[in-house]
Amino acid sequence: MSSAEKALKERIKELTCLYEVSSIVENANIEHIESTLKAITYSLKKGFQFPKETEIEIITKANTVSTNKSTENTVIIKANISIFNKAEGQLIAHLNANKFKREDFLDEEQLLLNNIALKIGSLLERLEIIKNEASLKRQMERADRLSILGEITAGIAHELNTPLANILGFAELLKDDLKASNKAIEDVNKIIQNAIFSREVVKKLMFFACEMPQEMKRVNVIPNIKNAINLLDATFRKEQVKYIVKIEEEELFLKADPIQLTQIIFNLLMNAIYFSPKNGLVVVEAKSKQNNIILKIKDEGKGFLPEDLDKIFQPFFTTKPTGEGSGLGLSVVHGIVSSHKGIIKAENNKNNGATFTVILPKE
Repeated sequence: MSSAEKALKERIKELTCLYEVSSIVENANIEHIESTLKAITYSLKKGFQFPKETEIEIITKANTVSTNKSTENTVIIKANISIFNKAEGQLIAHLNANKFKREDFLDEEQLLLNNIALKIGSLLERLEIIKNEASLKRQMERADRLSILGEITAGIAHELNTPLANILGFAELLKDDLKASNKAIEDVNKIIQNAIFSREVVKKLMFFACEMPQEMKRVNVIPNIKNAINLLDATFRKEQVKYIVKIEEEELFLKADPIQLTQIIFNLLMNAIYFSPKNGLVVVEAKSKQNNIILKIKDEGKGFLPEDLDKIFQPFFTTKPTGEGSGLGLSVVHGIVSSHKGIIKAENNKNNGATFTVILPKE
């Protein structure tokens, strides 16, 4: 075979390879990205002049795939995989160093590698955009659900307030009329206690719906954190849970309702204690960042199921056993944070447990 025929044959192989890879990229599925990258490596392998001897490797932040498990003792050519103009991976072609030198790679093979790296980068950019759009859509849907729930909750709370006030009022009057009957007074006391409990539930509903009056002041968040921890010190000891506070600044000021700010910290700490194992550690962090104060509370519990992460701030949703939680604590925190024009989010830690992050504006 003449050198011209050999060169033509190589160009045809490269063009065929480019066409195959383009088809793979075009039909890529976001759910099977590793399989897609694997298919690209095997297709690219066929575009080289020594296809049986060439091994292809794709390295990205999320995946590493290759046509051969071992890529040691090789000579290579490579191309960077860029995502949004930033190098985020590499596409590498290997030849066995015992048989080949780097000069055995053709210049056209480097060009082929560069072209395929561009296509892989475009694919990963597209997948990143799809993921971000899906995440944004979920956040918007969740915000809409919480907004509707807030309106419904406010209506329910207002409707319940009046009859509860009447029940308490008449029960107190009845108690005065039944001083001679201990049994009757005992029953009336039960009515009063349950009415008071129901009133507290209504109050929490109103917090969630942002219906409670606020007294906004310039507040140093650090004493509030310390006060909440001091209040819960006995609970930490009783449940055998340790805690550590990581705050570098001496003052972290923001505009907030002091009582509601304490309630945010208190509820999140109570939640962390409840889900912490014996000898577990709760970490409280607070810092200033630009125009916000960021508060983080981490625990070493079991964390959340992925399907529960979108529901945890909804009223009456709880992962606690029946009778151990009303499902209003976190929804109250969400309501208070929202009324302060802040953001709260929950996420699972890498190893174990969960982290709640509260971002509140300074002004």
